[in-house]
Amino acid sequence: MKHRSIDIHVPVLARVEGEGALELKIRGQQINELRLRIYEPPRFFEKFLEGRNYYDIPDTVARICGICPVAYQMSAVHAIESIFEVEITPWTHDMRRVMYCGEWLQSHSLHIHMLAAPDYLGFNSVIEMSADYAYEVHRGFRLQSLGNDLISLFGGRSVHPVGVCAGGFHKAPSEEKMALMLARLHDAIRDAEELVKWTASLDLPDDEQDFISVAMRHASEYPLNGGRIVSDRGLDIGIEEYEKYFAEHQVAHSTALHSLLEGLPYLLGPLARINLNRDKLPQAVTSTMDATGITFPSRNMFHSIVARAVEIHYVILQAARLLENYSKPEKPHVKVTAKAGIGFGCSEAPRGLLWHRYELDGMGQVKTARIVPPTSQNQARIEQDLRLSLEHLGLDKDEDVLRLHAEKVIRNYDPCISCATHFLELKVEHHSHTEPVIDETCSLEKDEEKIRVIGIGSPFAEDQLGWKVLEKLRQEYSKQTMEDKHLSFLSLDRPGPALLEQLKNADRIILIDALKNTGKPGQVLRLNFVEIIQLKSDVFSSHDLGLAESLKLAKALGYPQEVILIGMEIAEHCRGNIDEKQIDMLLAKVKKELLSDC
Repeated sequence: MKHRSIDIHVPVLARVEGEGALELKIRGQQINELRLRIYEPPRFFEKFLEGRNYYDIPDTVARICGICPVAYQMSAVHAIESIFEVEITPWTHDMRRVMYCGEWLQSHSLHIHMLAAPDYLGFNSVIEMSADYAYEVHRGFRLQSLGNDLISLFGGRSVHPVGVCAGGFHKAPSEEKMALMLARLHDAIRDAEELVKWTASLDLPDDEQDFISVAMRHASEYPLNGGRIVSDRGLDIGIEEYEKYFAEHQVAHSTALHSLLEGLPYLLGPLARINLNRDKLPQAVTSTMDATGITFPSRNMFHSIVARAVEIHYVILQAARLLENYSKPEKPHVKVTAKAGIGFGCSEAPRGLLWHRYELDGMGQVKTARIVPPTSQNQARIEQDLRLSLEHLGLDKDEDVLRLHAEKVIRNYDPCISCATHFLELKVEHHSHTEPVIDETCSLEKDEEKIRVIGIGSPFAEDQLGWKVLEKLRQEYSKQTMEDKHLSFLSLDRPGPALLEQLKNADRIILIDALKNTGKPGQVLRLNFVEIIQLKSDVFSSHDLGLAESLKLAKALGYPQEVILIGMEIAEHCRGNIDEKQIDMLLAKVKKELLSDC
């Protein structure tokens, strides 16, 4: 054992967002080399912003991340408003906070149930886990769907929302919609309380470490959307001082920059926030938290899963409180006037501190931009944690045990690797596309629905096909006909948890979508469940299931009874407009399917 030599290489990290790998070399009882490699291409997103108008910034930076777009929008508008010397209304302050609550809720719930829980319960995936823990998986999707719907109220959609602007929001939700949302929030409180207790009951490793916690701190509220930057080592600075104390540097093995606080790694995220802001949590939250027997502040990184559950409890109560006496304003934003200057914005993304700096010219166009996301700031701490945690576990353990523990440590941070690369591949989005809209016809008859037709699409070129076919179906079927046939129509912007939520209330599902690599361009195909799950799909991601993975999970959860997909093959790199003939061909196939059902 003295001369034991182990090289551990995890080429693809599972159950994280983005692409990364772990390289670990152990010689005897010592770790000689440890590298968390991020090998997504460097993206230079900050350069991409240069020359854009200030009003383009919020919707542009939202596309850096599909998991935490609200965080990017909030940090951006704060920076813009600081340059323009804008004073937002109390209504805008509160409603931005509500929208941010939705993002924390959806992100945390998916991390807990889909990323982290399988590690502690001995499963390789949430699909395996769902056979024995169906109730918990259902709860995760309930909470995630609630968070997404909360974002959509203000953003128009939950992924890359478009409702935030400098000075407020483009549009205010109706009081009727807010009343329905408030009722759902009250119903979710029990789920949140159960979740805190359940996470604390998991077999969490005992791994005390010495690390620096960094988070925002606000004078009167738990930090979401503003405050000063503090640490448990005495740091207390305004956000404009960030660059004086925090430094990014490039490491050879990663395309994401590492960040250090005065030369040392530091921790961001839920555990750091609670460590520094426990006193800002309401009594209802701290009582549930204290009943678990886990004490905060905590030095055990594996208590992060409990911290996320505690924050879920908090944001549900916070959103409900802020919506209790909701009144729609006459104008959802104040007027802004562009001017030159440098501004800073900082907010707490689900994974921690997200810092923005913009320099604008007199026309409000971006001269320079700098964005520092939380995962890049956490990366040095992850590598430090890996070394300490593996040594604490024991380097003489079996190689598979060491590998699984290392992966568990990384997933515990819920790293968003795509954000950490600072850049998105250029995609031009025109505002003339049809937005994904849920048709509320028959929405009160969900328990009676038998057939649900779901159009899946995106705003890009022929990928709108599913939406366009569904538009024509809506025009041809009256409300009475839909009620008589127990039929409902739904548009979704992507498969995943939102699709799962819709599958469970129907006996038969008909999916309409554009297909790739299944046949010749223009060919209309009808695929059954077995054929669908064999479709080539993207790597399994905790926050964005592909169509095949969504249906596999749906089957494990016991719903629905039957699923078919009617689709048309489109060219691999198609960027053209949709041909009406294509829409009509696909529409005819769907109508034929409906005639056989109804």
